[in-house]
Amino acid sequence: MNTMNSTKNILSIAGSDPSGGAGIQADLKSIAAAGGYGMAAISALTAQNTRGVRAVHVPPAGFLTEQLLAISEDISIDAIKIGMLANAQVIDELGTWLAQIRGAAGTAVPAVVLDPVMVATSGDSLLDAAADAALRRLFVHADVITPNIPELAVLARSPEAADWDSAVSQARMLAAEYDVLVLAKGGHLDSERCRDALIDADGVLLEVESRRHATGNTHGTGCSLSAALATHYARTGNWGTALRHAKDWLSDAISRADELSVGSGHGPINHFAGLWDGIRPAQAHDPLAQWWERISPIRAGIDELGFIRALKDGSLAREDFEDYLGQDALYLRTYARCMSRAAELAPDTESQRFWAASASGCLEEELKLHRGRLDERVPEPSATTTAYLNHLLAASHDYAVLAAALLPCFWIYQDTGTRLAAANHEAHPYTDWLATYSSPEFDAATAAAIDLVAGVHAGADARARAAMWRAFEASSAHELAFFAQTAADAPGAAAGPKRAAGLGLAGAAGHGEPVPVR
Repeated sequence: MNTMNSTKNILSIAGSDPSGGAGIQADLKSIAAAGGYGMAAISALTAQNTRGVRAVHVPPAGFLTEQLLAISEDISIDAIKIGMLANAQVIDELGTWLAQIRGAAGTAVPAVVLDPVMVATSGDSLLDAAADAALRRLFVHADVITPNIPELAVLARSPEAADWDSAVSQARMLAAEYDVLVLAKGGHLDSERCRDALIDADGVLLEVESRRHATGNTHGTGCSLSAALATHYARTGNWGTALRHAKDWLSDAISRADELSVGSGHGPINHFAGLWDGIRPAQAHDPLAQWWERISPIRAGIDELGFIRALKDGSLAREDFEDYLGQDALYLRTYARCMSRAAELAPDTESQRFWAASASGCLEEELKLHRGRLDERVPEPSATTTAYLNHLLAASHDYAVLAAALLPCFWIYQDTGTRLAAANHEAHPYTDWLATYSSPEFDAATAAAIDLVAGVHAGADARARAAMWRAFEASSAHELAFFAQTAADAPGAAAGPKRAAGLGLAGAAGHGEPVPVR
């Protein structure tokens, strides 16, 4: 087996579409567009075009197994996307093979994204009862399932969701029943924005949205998104980052679908629009996006912390919450000093104003924390808080390094705050606190901080860029340590769920106060 090539090998198991817009053909295009090497095992043959399906031929289930064995005995598989599976026998054959390769000793376990093709465009079911039961048995081998709204209703044994909240509720029920991540997709809903969300049994882990594009050429959208998601996960090891990249690419591919001229019905999306422009995907040449991907293990660690999970579900002890607030108030004082120092060092008026305004906001927030929640009690700084602040102060001699060191408190806080705000409800013991995590002002401040640091990075030499990365990475590690210093994460505290690994979710539509508050 060749292990020298670092390219990620992605296997699609699905039906074919001779018109090229959906199925295996769309998967291979999506995998290539996402930077992977695509392979295909065909589970069914269709005769279709942009106007509909004429016929379906399902080869013997044993032949699918032969295809899968031929690939897996020779080629390492980094991720698997599963699409159309026509009957129970095919599904069970696939399940047997998946159990073998995911249970084989000494081999890496490929990620599995399952796109359950269950409902025809007409609304008719594509699977009989036996196949439906077999498909549900297959979920044990999947990391993420990606049903559309009609398929989600079938799987949840509920009426079709008429709004986003209903879709999220169904996805959460499904995630709990099968212990799997569910990608809820809002493309079938009647709304101006298209919302997608990664959901587990506890609720929304990450929600992203995009503008709805006025086009009828969306053939193969579900196939394409799931294949891109599998590929980006294989490349990043992070479902949140994978979803952001896949969603951004898909939105662009849909927006430019009308540039193609394929058929007279519902045409395909434009998988390679960016490539044909001679433009690489934005994340491939965006250095800060690369920084964000490189700290994926740190962000995953934050999501797995007992403190974060207890704050999210409301079980966090009051004394732990107050300990956290006290350290945060102490942190904000020196953080404000460092942002004031950044304002002094900044080379232009716009940057000076940004840092000065952020510093002022920090001091206001620190005062609110003490007066509103800590009754003027000032705790002693912990060793963790002191270490983080010493790191920031040490960076204050160089503007580029300091700007990079200050950025994680914006970016990581916004990312984490997104999921905390999404979990809020009236009966939550910290409802007023979680409500502060949802603010367009902080979204804008975070975006401005990212753009500002990106501009500094663009004008820096190689040595300065390396120093900026080290400062950013160190601050990110300090963020994790800061969240982890309460009793909720003391030795012996309960561990996260079995699927916590790999869920360091990149922020999309983050939330928070106008100034960062961990």
